[in-house]
Amino acid sequence: MLDILLVEDEPEIRLPLGEALREIGHRVALAADGQEAMQCLDRQIFNLVVSDVRLPKGDGFTILRRVRDEQPSTNVILMTAYGTIQEAVTAVRETAVEYVTKPFDLPEVLAMVGRIDEHWRLLHELASARAELAARQAGHMLEGHSPPIADLRAKIGAIAASSASVLLTGESGTGKELAARMIHAASDRRAAPFIAVNCAAVPATLMEAELFGHERGAFTGAIKQRDGRFKAADGGTLFLDEIGEMPIEVQAKLLRVLQEGAFEPIGTNTSVKVDVRLITASNRTLKNSDGEGSFRQDLYYRIKVFELRLPPLRDRLSDLPILVEQFLREYTAPGQTPPSLAPTAWAALRGYSYPGNVRELKHAIQHATILAHGQEIRVHHLPSEFRGNTGALSSERVEPLAIVMAQFERDYIERTLELAGGERRKAAEMLGISRKNLWEKLVKHGLG
Repeated sequence: MLDILLVEDEPEIRLPLGEALREIGHRVALAADGQEAMQCLDRQIFNLVVSDVRLPKGDGFTILRRVRDEQPSTNVILMTAYGTIQEAVTAVRETAVEYVTKPFDLPEVLAMVGRIDEHWRLLHELASARAELAARQAGHMLEGHSPPIADLRAKIGAIAASSASVLLTGESGTGKELAARMIHAASDRRAAPFIAVNCAAVPATLMEAELFGHERGAFTGAIKQRDGRFKAADGGTLFLDEIGEMPIEVQAKLLRVLQEGAFEPIGTNTSVKVDVRLITASNRTLKNSDGEGSFRQDLYYRIKVFELRLPPLRDRLSDLPILVEQFLREYTAPGQTPPSLAPTAWAALRGYSYPGNVRELKHAIQHATILAHGQEIRVHHLPSEFRGNTGALSSERVEPLAIVMAQFERDYIERTLELAGGERRKAAEMLGISRKNLWEKLVKHGLG
């Protein structure tokens, strides 16, 4: 909802346009000339000023300059029946947000207001995210309030106290190691080590030595005795990422450790006892794959006492503001204010499919922050795949942003209601809004 000042000397335009803006939920103050507009600006700060260019007792450019001097964050739409090139050039030079020629189509103006409303919502969401992140240390948990991530956090809290094995699944870049660290941090083992091993990064010939250690001279290159990762994680948690890449012969030894809680380092017959909680992760299906000889099914059932699937970013786009703010802070030099995002850049982030998930978003924000040099992040600061994604913004067939966001909100509320089993109280809690606000949105979207 925006606070809008509408300045128009023709009542047959001022009154219907003002009523249309109120009907879609905005607060509107009306002024019939430049003097009344200045008085309104003396009394109140507005999100948006919609003004005719030619007015009694003043003009739209004078109002625009006053707004730019005293309320620089306020957006401006200029209207005129005299659509001259000179006025258009002046409007652009004066940085008016939009410029329309009368007579205009009402839906066109409402679409402009919708885009500006979305921009203010973004600013509000990022400010809320900034305040939330400032209240605690960010980067050590799965950020967000969407139903999928809230459900995942609840499951992590429920299983953390156990020592049972956990298998984390999901696409690459969804934050599986972060989830493993959250499980460890919430467990009774939090004071003991958390050891992470990426099985895809360890050569197959060295995997057994990496996990279980070796004696000096056990194989070529073993110039000294070394404890393995299981020994290093004793009393704590061992996280094996991309476990599907583990060689089949090492899987047999891992299975024995899980069964007996002991192993023998390479080059010795001495059994080493350990107390380790195992958390594993894979971005591919492990079940029913031993027909190909790639993963043992007896080991699969051992490592998945609990299985948690991390949602892809495309299924939790409502978490974008807090994720973006987190990464903006991370890549901004200490003592400096994180840059803002232009509406077109935000539209590009919203409209992207994120095949690389949160990791891809993080890299995109890093890329943009470096190129923006502390200034507002625009579309051309984002990686090329995001810039290509905004090509549709200039297409004649593109939907107004307000319509697209309204459809997204409708679909998201509908999906949340399904997750809540139709219980509106529960759905409101999951969405982080009041029951009254949910009821209003249900009526607005025809879901009542």
